[in-house]
Amino acid sequence: MRTLGHTVAMDLRYALRIFARNPAFTMLAVCALTLGIGANTAIFTVVDAVLLRPLGFREPERLVMVWEHQKQRGRQFNVVAPANYLDWKNEAKSFESWSLLQGMTMNLTGQGEPEELPVDLVESGYFETVGVQPMLGRTFRPEEAGVREARAVVLSDALWQRRFGADRSIVGRSIRVDGELVNVVGVMPATMPAIGRQPQMWVAFQLDPARNYRQRAGRYLRVVARLRPGVSAEQAQSELAGIAARLEQRHPDFNKNWGVNVVRLHENMTRGVRTALLVFLSAVGFVLLIACANVANLLLARAAARSREMAVRLSLGAVRGRLIRQVLTESVLLAAAGAVLGSALAYWGVEALRAAKPQGLPRIDEMVLSGRVLAFTAFLAVLTGIAFGLAPALVAGRANLNDTLKQGGRAGGALSGGRRLRNAFVVLQVALSLVLLTGAGLMIRSFAKLLEVAPGFEPKHLLTMQINLPRDPQFREAGKQTAYYAAALDRIRRLPGVAAASAITWMPLTGPGAATSFTVEGRPQPPAGELPVTEARPVMPGYFETMRIPLLRGRWLTEQDNRPEAPRRFIVSEAMVRQIFPNEDPIGKRLKVSMGDDQAGEIVGVAGDIKYNGPDGEVRPTVYYPLAHLAVGFATFVVRTEGEPMTLAPAITRAIREGAPNQPISELRTMEEYLSRSVAQPRFRTAILSIFAIIALALAAVGVYGVMSYAVSQRTGEIGVRMALGARQGDVLRMVVFDGLKLAALGVAAGAVSSAALTRWLKTLLFEVDATDPLTFASVAGTMALVAALACYLPARRAARLDPTVALRYE
Repeated sequence: MRTLGHTVAMDLRYALRIFARNPAFTMLAVCALTLGIGANTAIFTVVDAVLLRPLGFREPERLVMVWEHQKQRGRQFNVVAPANYLDWKNEAKSFESWSLLQGMTMNLTGQGEPEELPVDLVESGYFETVGVQPMLGRTFRPEEAGVREARAVVLSDALWQRRFGADRSIVGRSIRVDGELVNVVGVMPATMPAIGRQPQMWVAFQLDPARNYRQRAGRYLRVVARLRPGVSAEQAQSELAGIAARLEQRHPDFNKNWGVNVVRLHENMTRGVRTALLVFLSAVGFVLLIACANVANLLLARAAARSREMAVRLSLGAVRGRLIRQVLTESVLLAAAGAVLGSALAYWGVEALRAAKPQGLPRIDEMVLSGRVLAFTAFLAVLTGIAFGLAPALVAGRANLNDTLKQGGRAGGALSGGRRLRNAFVVLQVALSLVLLTGAGLMIRSFAKLLEVAPGFEPKHLLTMQINLPRDPQFREAGKQTAYYAAALDRIRRLPGVAAASAITWMPLTGPGAATSFTVEGRPQPPAGELPVTEARPVMPGYFETMRIPLLRGRWLTEQDNRPEAPRRFIVSEAMVRQIFPNEDPIGKRLKVSMGDDQAGEIVGVAGDIKYNGPDGEVRPTVYYPLAHLAVGFATFVVRTEGEPMTLAPAITRAIREGAPNQPISELRTMEEYLSRSVAQPRFRTAILSIFAIIALALAAVGVYGVMSYAVSQRTGEIGVRMALGARQGDVLRMVVFDGLKLAALGVAAGAVSSAALTRWLKTLLFEVDATDPLTFASVAGTMALVAALACYLPARRAARLDPTVALRYE
C-alpha cells in the first residue's frame, strides 16, 4: 500500500511539472472543464433544491393536492367547490386529514404604515395536516376558526421579523387585521414551505356550517390532504374518482363533466418547471460532453507530441499500464482543477439566480451548494477525468516502440489511431453544439413571437395599483365600495399629468377572473351541467377608454349604469361574440349571468379581446359589468398619465388615502412592468438555454480549430511537397478548409437528426413555433457551418503561408 501511495504521489508531482511546462495547454483544458463542470454544478443545485430534495413537511410523501378536473375543457387543476370538498371529507377513507386553503389579501393597520398582506385562509387543523410546528406559540384551535371574520392568526417568520422586530411577546397579543382586532397565536419557522405563493400570515377559517353550498355554483378552494399510512396517491385517486362519479349523478346541474385529480404535493409544486429544468440538465450535460471531447483532443495532441517520451520510457522498462495510469492521473488532476473552479463559478451563478428570483421557480432560498451538490461535483470530476482521459491513455499505451523511435517522435505512424479519435471528437462536438443551438434558436423564435402578441390595449403610460378594502361594515355593501372608488378616482383625475383613470377587479396579464355560467334569454335551457361559462370582470366607468381597448359595437358603460339600482348592463368580449353569437348582432340581447341572483341584463357593447392570461394564454369569453352590481371588496386602479407614470405615484397614493387614511395600496407598478413579468418565465428559459448554446458553440469552435491546427502541423512536410510541385496558396487554403468542413458537415448532419428527435422535449415550452421548425434548423446549420469555416480558416491560412523550403526540411 505504501508503494502504491508513493507511486501515485510521483504521478501527481510529474503531472504538475508537465502542466507547469505547458501553461497554455493547462489553461485551455482547465477553462473548458470549469465551464462544463460549473454549469452542471449550478443546474444540479437548482434541480436538487426543486426536484430532488423532500419538502420541509412531516412525511411529505403522504401529502397530496386534490383538484377538480373539468373533463370537457381538459382543465385538470381546477379549484374546488366547497360542496364537493365537504362530500369528499365525509365519504373518502383514504385520507388521514384534510384542509382547505384560500389565498387572499388582508390589510394590516394600527402599527406603522398600512400594509396589504398575502394571506392563506386555512382550517384549524391545517398545520397538523402538513406537519409543521410553530417556532413560537401554538397552532389554531377549532373554536378559533371564523366564517366571515378573522379570530386568530399565525404569522410567518418574515412578517414577524420585518413588522414586529422579532418580538417574542407578540404571541398572545392582538393586532388589527381588516379593521378588527385578532389574536396572534403563533409564529411559523422560516423553513415553512409555501404551497403556492408565500403567505405572510395564516388565518383560521371554516366553511359556514349553516350554508347550503350547492345553492350557488362556485369553485374557489385549494385542498391539501394527508394520506393514511400505506395508501398511495393512485389508490386515493381511484376512491375519489368513484365519489366524484356519484356526485355527478346526484348533482348533474353542478357536477356534470367534473372529475377529481389527486396529485402528490411535491409534483404539484414542480409541475410548472419540471420540463424546463430537465431540459437545462440535459443541456449542461451536452456542454460537459463537448468540454470533455475538447480536452480529450488536447490530450491526444499532447500524447502525439510526447510519443517519443513514451517510447523511451517503454524502452527503459516502464510497463504500459503505468503509462496509462500516468495519463489518467493527469486527466483526473485537470478535472479536479476544473471542479474547484467550476464550484466557484456555480456558487456565483446560483447566487445571481437567487438575487434575480426568477418568476415561477419555487424554493429559491433553498438553492445552496450543499454537501450533496459538492459530492455530485466530486463524482462528476472523477468521472469526467476518466472519460476524457481514457482514450488518450489507451492510445498512448498502444504506442509502437520501434516505429515511434524510428520516426523521431512524430506521430505519423505510432499514434495514427489518435487521428480517427480526434476527428470523431470534433464530429461529436459539432453535433452536440448543433442540438443546443437548435434548442436555443427555437426558444428565441418562440420568445420573439410572444413579444409580437398585442395585449389588446395600449400599455404605455399606464400606472396600476391594487386597493383591497377592509371587511368592515363601512365597505360591506357594493354601493359603499363603489362610492369610495368613484371619489378616489375623481380626485386622481383632477391631478396634473393624469389623462384618465378607472378601475377593474382582475387586471390584464395577471390571470383569469371569476369563471361563471350564464344563459341567453330566449334560448332553450342547456342540459344540466352544460351551461356555457364566461369570465366575469366588474369594472368602473371609463375603464375601456383608460386602457384604450377598442369598441367594436355599441357603447361603453356609463356613470348611470354604475348605480346599484340601475338596470343591469353588460359589455361582452369579441371572443364571447364568436362563441355565443357567431351569426347575429349581440347588441340588445339579454344574458342571465350567475351573480347570486336571476336578474337578466342587456348587452350594450362589444369590446376587443384582451390577453388577461398573458401573451401565450387562452383568450376566453369575458363579460364586463358595473362594479356597483356586485361587491367584491377589491379593485385595481389603472391611471393613464401624460408622462412617466411612476412620477405621479406619490400624488396618486395621497389622493386614494384622502378618503381612508389607513387604506393600504399594493402592487404599485406600471403596466409595462406587468407586460414584462408576463413573459418572465419564457425569457428566463430562453436566456439560460442560449447561454449554454453559446458556450457549446465556442467550445466546438475551439475544438475544430485545435484539430485543424494539429493536422496542419502533422502535414507540414506534405504541404511543402505540394507547394514545391506547383500548388498555390489558394489550393492549400481550400484543401485545409475543405478537410475541416467535411468533419463539420458530418457533425451538422448528426446534430440535425438528433435535434429533430430531441427538440420535441421543448414542445410544451414553445409558442406558435413547431419543434422541427425548418427555418430554425436551416439557420442554425448555416451558423454552425460558418463558425466551423472560420475555425478552419486560421490554420488553413497559416498552412498556405508556409515557406516550401522550410516545410520540406520538416521531413
